[in-house]
Amino acid sequence: MGALTDLIYTGANAVAGLTEGAVKTAIEKYGPDKAIAFPDTAYFFPAIFTATGVKVEKLETLTACVGVLKSLISGKEDLGEALNAGLATAVGAEIIEGLKYLEPEPYGKEPGIGFVPDPVIRSLGVPLVTGDIPGVAVVLGEAADPASVAKVVKDYQSKGLLTFLVGKVIDQVRAGGVKMGLEFRVVPLGYDVTSVIHVVTVAIRAALIFGNIKEGDLPGLLAYTKERVPAFVNTFGPLSEVVVAAGAGAIALGFPVVVDQDIGDLQISGALESVTDYDKTVKRSLELRNIKIKVKEIAIPVAFAAAFEGEIIRKNDMYAEFASDKSPTCELVTMKDAASLEDHKITVIGPDISEGSPPLNLPLAVYVEVAGAKMRTDFEPVLERKIHHWFNYIEGVMHTGQRNLLRVRIGKEAYEKGLRIKDLGEVIYVMLMDEFGTVVDKCQVTLFTEAGRVKEILEKEAMPKYEARDSRLASMTDESVDSFYSCILCQSFAPAHCCVITPERLGLCGAVSWLDASATKELTPTGPCQPISKDGLVDEKKGVYASVNKAVEDATHGAVQTVTLYSIMEDPMTSCGCFECICGILPEANGVVVVNREYKGITPTGMTFGELASMTGGGVQTPGFMGHGRHFIASKKFVSAEGGLSRIVWMPKELKDDVAPRINKTAKALYGIDNFADMICDETIATEAEAVVAFLTEKNHPSFAMEAIM
Repeated sequence: MGALTDLIYTGANAVAGLTEGAVKTAIEKYGPDKAIAFPDTAYFFPAIFTATGVKVEKLETLTACVGVLKSLISGKEDLGEALNAGLATAVGAEIIEGLKYLEPEPYGKEPGIGFVPDPVIRSLGVPLVTGDIPGVAVVLGEAADPASVAKVVKDYQSKGLLTFLVGKVIDQVRAGGVKMGLEFRVVPLGYDVTSVIHVVTVAIRAALIFGNIKEGDLPGLLAYTKERVPAFVNTFGPLSEVVVAAGAGAIALGFPVVVDQDIGDLQISGALESVTDYDKTVKRSLELRNIKIKVKEIAIPVAFAAAFEGEIIRKNDMYAEFASDKSPTCELVTMKDAASLEDHKITVIGPDISEGSPPLNLPLAVYVEVAGAKMRTDFEPVLERKIHHWFNYIEGVMHTGQRNLLRVRIGKEAYEKGLRIKDLGEVIYVMLMDEFGTVVDKCQVTLFTEAGRVKEILEKEAMPKYEARDSRLASMTDESVDSFYSCILCQSFAPAHCCVITPERLGLCGAVSWLDASATKELTPTGPCQPISKDGLVDEKKGVYASVNKAVEDATHGAVQTVTLYSIMEDPMTSCGCFECICGILPEANGVVVVNREYKGITPTGMTFGELASMTGGGVQTPGFMGHGRHFIASKKFVSAEGGLSRIVWMPKELKDDVAPRINKTAKALYGIDNFADMICDETIATEAEAVVAFLTEKNHPSFAMEAIM
């Protein structure tokens, strides 16, 4: 073990020396008071902030941080002490990378993206907890055999893992034909080995965002990353002392390291292992983190994985398109009698894409008939919405929209590989039976591309179905049902959080409605969504039920004991961290601001989304703040205990424009106010509280006539 610790200490000391020199040079150039920060984060220098509680905002602060870094490098012949030196290496890498951001766009001219902003991490929360992203791979170095590293990364991509690349493997993977970018879940960070800190801080901020780990709690951080962040490291090529020291930091965080070099007795079982056969690299890496991959074999000529969900097919790359603005389109899942269906029958009625030249435009009706003893009509829209995800999992296919307003594009490359319309039906069948086999016994898929038949399906079956569902949903209120649902899907990341799903309040991630939760309970009786009977009404206005409190207390193991469903000021519902929006009090306007995670600017509260989110997530209750989904904004139950959506005084313009039709309808129904969205301020008008108040006064906003919110 002495040889290994010697390598770690040598690398750690080298990084410490580079860091100390870089800080000194930066202070000489810019001065000690020069502001320094990573972009779009509420956590300063995340590794330093989490380990020590120190908020790095000026260069002078880094001098003391270098001192702490050096103190961790003891030189003692002990593996635990050497792993601390690995953590010191991570701190040094963070400082070196942070200094790059003294200049604008330090990663602007290379394929690496550098620092990963907070909103991106929050957006990854749902696929991580659902298993769509089953794990995180870090691949660094330069392989002697470029084709092998490209094959490894392709394998991770096909399994849905989120893979970060560091070093010259970036070029090797790109040359191997792997599609890269956040949208493909293969993310180049940078060529310098220090850029590996950007994936380390993703794990660290996951602990802060989702796990309610407090700054300065290093033991809590290390326990969280080891137990809840399914990450590992693969290194390719010769191991320098700096790479070994960086690997020690990964091991300290609980991330095993698999190297492609024969390191003999330097191996540590389960933590540092040598795998020289590239065909075994992926298998062993997944085993070390106990990552289970459920392989879905689908007989189509292109890859199928969640990693392709963000793929965009540009017009110039498009072979065929089915778009509602050009031709009739619809997607419909409808329940039928089992005797009328032939299981796994897939039919295309109309021309296939091979019967025309690109760019080809065709109508499309995706008509899915299902039957099952446990199937219910309420489940139809739940199954139907999954088509969006399944089509996007197909390499070379892009899907947007739903129902009769959609766009499906098939890329030229996918066409050349042999993808045809019938393959879309095969994907629907396999995935529907895989995910919903407990309620669906038979499934028959018909894809219509003949305009007359598409129009017939749309007018005679789809539109009447959509209208009936909308009427059913409109009639569903919190008062009209006998039970709500809990959802603890996110507890794998946020153990103190539990959503309460009601007909008028979907999950804060925006992905789980009351009907979704009901279907989930049917599909997985002991799963994350459990019914909560509406017993023991304590306060109707605030939405307090004894049964809800008991269910939440049980689900959070006593961490949360009282929840109000309709109040932002008293015991608001907790948030995990992957919420779509945050609502927060703006006392000057006697109202609330609502901000979505895509908004990068400052809000009238004086805080960004990230700063607001740092007060809201991790399963804590913060009176005056709450996370929620976009759709909830237009609900009649939105902060109804404090007066409802008429309290909204500011939103980013993109969000306001998106929800305007729905909130205008609700405001008219509740308060008789026309065009309420026009009374709401946005960043194009003002972001300073005083100016916001002036705008609201001019518009005679109703918040000023309401009782004090605080």
